Amino acid sequence: MSQFLRVILFGFQWFDVYNMLNASISCVCKPTITTPTSLEMASDQTRNSIYSYIHNCFLQRIGVDKAKGIIFETIFEKLDIKQIYSLSPTIFRIVDLGCAAGPNTFVAVENIVELVKLKCQFHGLDPDGLEFQVFFNDLVSNDFNLLFKTIPSNKEYYASGVPGSFHGRLFPPASLHFAYSSHALAHLSKVPDELLDISSPAWNKGKVYFTSSPKEVGEAYTRQFAKDMESFLKARALELVPGGLMAFLLTSCHPDTKCVLTAVLDLLGSTLMDLVKMGMVSEEKVDSFNLPLYFPNPIELKDLIEKNGSFSIERMHALELPCPDEIWEGVLHMRAILEKPIQDHFGVHIVETLFNQLQNKIVENSVAFDLSYKRAFVLCAVLKRKIHLENI
Repeated sequence: MSQFLRVILFGFQWFDVYNMLNASISCVCKPTITTPTSLEMASDQTRNSIYSYIHNCFLQRIGVDKAKGIIFETIFEKLDIKQIYSLSPTIFRIVDLGCAAGPNTFVAVENIVELVKLKCQFHGLDPDGLEFQVFFNDLVSNDFNLLFKTIPSNKEYYASGVPGSFHGRLFPPASLHFAYSSHALAHLSKVPDELLDISSPAWNKGKVYFTSSPKEVGEAYTRQFAKDMESFLKARALELVPGGLMAFLLTSCHPDTKCVLTAVLDLLGSTLMDLVKMGMVSEEKVDSFNLPLYFPNPIELKDLIEKNGSFSIERMHALELPCPDEIWEGVLHMRAILEKPIQDHFGVHIVETLFNQLQNKIVENSVAFDLSYKRAFVLCAVLKRKIHLENI
């Protein structure tokens, strides 16, 4: 598709990920934090508060909107729509993996439905002759009741909920045409076991992430992400039809550089240790709490996909998202994501103090304004399932 058509259709451009890696992208504002669909969201009583994810997910929406053009380009060039029309019945099946429940949940699948219909029209096929079935997947702790209460009444697809972990099989073989995931892959299936083993070199004492931890801690995170990614790709390779497409958004950091996002997560651990000194939590509680999050760099992700061998990488682009205007907005965004697991582990009594102290610590450390720290960005990758699979 020409650059001209791309801009006319969608009004923005994106950057090849490798060119972006060579650019000097610094952050003079606040970091973006991804949606933790593998961490439980806010409870019923807090869902409507100003701290809830529902009211603090605008950055994710911008990413979804920017990815639309990349996904359309791949559908336009790579989706064999005539093959689907040759089958009976003509049903196009989509899954949103790690869908959560909020205002962004339905936007992405509606985009995919719209783009597939445009592809039909381009080939002179009647889009009304194709029916769509959409599966919304997340962990059993996700609020599926809220999801289906808010589903658009004018939707152009049949909707179903599929609870369960996407790190394993969820669907019969060759039953899906398009798999999609927005920011869910950054969430590990579990915290690496070594981090909680006092006899292990990877015991992460006094910290909740690996930014300033011994190298063994970071290596444990890397191994866990690689294991999770292999399980995810293996399951999707079996579930997608040959030639089926998969798109996902994933927060990423530049390799071998300091990242604002991971630095702020490290400051969260430091703030918890301050609360230990204040007598609000025990040190043992902090030692037993680690964030199951990992933000791979593009080269790392590319290598894992190629090692799996079931997919060709059709697109991999870096999307720059705006930073919140104020530090408190960035902290609010982080709180919306992490409040529930922190509250479950430490108790509700520390939450207000913790995030107020975190905001102060970010200012004191100047991490959000230090030009030596690079800003995290969002990777949009679109893969195509190979016709013939090996080692599956």
